[in-house]
Amino acid sequence: MGRSRGGLTSKVHLLSDDRAHPLHWLTSPGQRGDSPMFAAVLNGLRIQHRGPGRPRSRPDRVRGDKAYSSRNNRDYLRRRGIKATIAQPDDQRVHRKRRGRSGGRPPAFDKTQYRRRNAVERCVNKWKQFRAVATRYDKRDYIFNGTLTVTAIVIWLRDTVQEPSETAYAPTHRPGVATGVR
Repeated sequence: MGRSRGGLTSKVHLLSDDRAHPLHWLTSPGQRGDSPMFAAVLNGLRIQHRGPGRPRSRPDRVRGDKAYSSRNNRDYLRRRGIKATIAQPDDQRVHRKRRGRSGGRPPAFDKTQYRRRNAVERCVNKWKQFRAVATRYDKRDYIFNGTLTVTAIVIWLRDTVQEPSETAYAPTHRPGVATGVR
């Protein structure tokens, strides 16, 4: 828990898949920045394969907002061979242009991939449907992480079970819906 003028606060740094399922998260005090937690969140990713073998720890692509557009984060992703779609803030763009040729070329940016980063926001909205997560009354970090874990399990289980309202009018084939975890 962090202390600010508004009281005790905390942040959840979240990694989710394209279907808005939480894959890994870390909590930190509310006044802590987003960018320093980027590598720690990615290092915690483990996706089991079907059958034997090491769990997968490297995603195909990372989509992030402007808070994660630091040189350290981009270097980290480049070293690990992960494609990045992270918008560049205006101040970084102006600084690079002011340096001229020594500023380097702008990072690659794919607008269609950037539009798909709303999966994290949808995942947060799924979490906030649970009052214990939305209000964050828990004072201890391990209790709040336990609350996040239980809600993540419920989110994953709800996706495997169809609600009665979904079966009445739902078509048998939904085109365009991804069925695998990326």
